[in-house]
Amino acid sequence: MRAKTFKGGIHPKEYKELSNQCPITPAFPASKTVTIPVTMGGAPNQPLVKVGDEVAKGQIIASGEGFMNCPVHSSVSGKVKKIQNCLITGNGMAPCIIIEADDAGRETLLPVLNPFETTKEQALARIKEAGIVGMGGASFPAHVKLNPPADKIIDYVLINAAECEPYLTCDERTMLEQPAKVIDGLAIVMHIINGGKDGQGHAKGIIVLEDNKEYILPALENEIAAAGYSDKMSVCLVKTKYPQGAEKFIVSAATGREIPSAKLPADAGCVICNVGSVCSISDAFRLGMPLVERSLTISGGAVEKPVNLRVPVGTIVSDLMPSCFTLKSEGASEPVKIISGGPMMGFAMASADFPVAKGTSGVTFLTEKETFLEEESQCISCGSCVAKCAMRLSPALIVRELKAGNIEKAKSFGLMDCIECGCCAFVCPAKVNLIQRIRLGKGIVRQKMAEEKAKAAAKAAAEKAEGGK
Repeated sequence: MRAKTFKGGIHPKEYKELSNQCPITPAFPASKTVTIPVTMGGAPNQPLVKVGDEVAKGQIIASGEGFMNCPVHSSVSGKVKKIQNCLITGNGMAPCIIIEADDAGRETLLPVLNPFETTKEQALARIKEAGIVGMGGASFPAHVKLNPPADKIIDYVLINAAECEPYLTCDERTMLEQPAKVIDGLAIVMHIINGGKDGQGHAKGIIVLEDNKEYILPALENEIAAAGYSDKMSVCLVKTKYPQGAEKFIVSAATGREIPSAKLPADAGCVICNVGSVCSISDAFRLGMPLVERSLTISGGAVEKPVNLRVPVGTIVSDLMPSCFTLKSEGASEPVKIISGGPMMGFAMASADFPVAKGTSGVTFLTEKETFLEEESQCISCGSCVAKCAMRLSPALIVRELKAGNIEKAKSFGLMDCIECGCCAFVCPAKVNLIQRIRLGKGIVRQKMAEEKAKAAAKAAAEKAEGGK
């Protein structure tokens, strides 16, 4: 099978060998306490419990009104000890519900539901009720993603199995250990996209797999055949290259289509799901289990023995040490950087005292040698960032205009089209902080848009009030 690819991109050292032979093992926080963010994707939620309440595993503890809300469930049976702001991924502070687990083993599960006997509306309601979001990092509500506008004709459901971030291997292990669940989840998503039991859709499923994981191909193809889906599903091999897992490149490599600028995969006739997400969708129907646990990779040169773990949502990362993993403590092997996620698009954290959220695919502990910590110097206009940008942008020009305060000019060079993959910063010989500056520039643009929207709303309200006099 010939592997497909895209123009641009880079080939950072993968470091997959550190953990890709480690089975996913269940783990539990040593303190028997979880810290669950009130909102993990979608519109802001509000707590539905108070301090002192006893909760069951799977019980909804936070939710909100509206289409974009995604409920949050307790990942353990226990008692609510605190509700307070805590450190979360991104180094922000957010409301969290702190629950101390007990040994009662109480569970509140959803009724088991045959996914192929449901209407589209019933299936989407189940996915929302189970609190399922994108588990690759973005945490977009799955019930929204799987309900594209009626005018969007979906031809393909793509499973993003690229896992192109260095170090991370939890998706690889999931496909190897539970291929039947991956195929079942994909079939359920296709059923929904095709309109449910009465639908007439024709979307086919494609699992997009990087060729460094080609050894998993037989297991996936055997499960597809065993389930009777050979005419509806296939596996597409793509070349191992970063950032192959980005939506635009998954779509272009697997289908030959292009997602228009500032548009979504649905505009190219595609819907994309993560490996973990489709497995959670299968569990929501087959087991009635909400999204209360997730698999993640703990790796990096500073970890004694990297592992793949399955933990309750809300587990504080540091609470898994030393029972599940330990860090090196000798000289150059000591951790100097902690990243929630992978080193390319993850978030550098001040400490490991943050909770595993629904979108936490891994935690990477890097040594000084792995971090490439160097002082930023002046851009030398070499064009390396342009050559490697998979989005075909000119990062150096964007940053030059941002430094000069020319936001509109930066936008004209594609500021808002940047996917922040980090390829440009990776190859920059001057070590210019390209991604940090682009993120700041995007923040300025979004702030101005919010201010303009608020002014327009205030003006409309004032005109309405004046007209009512």
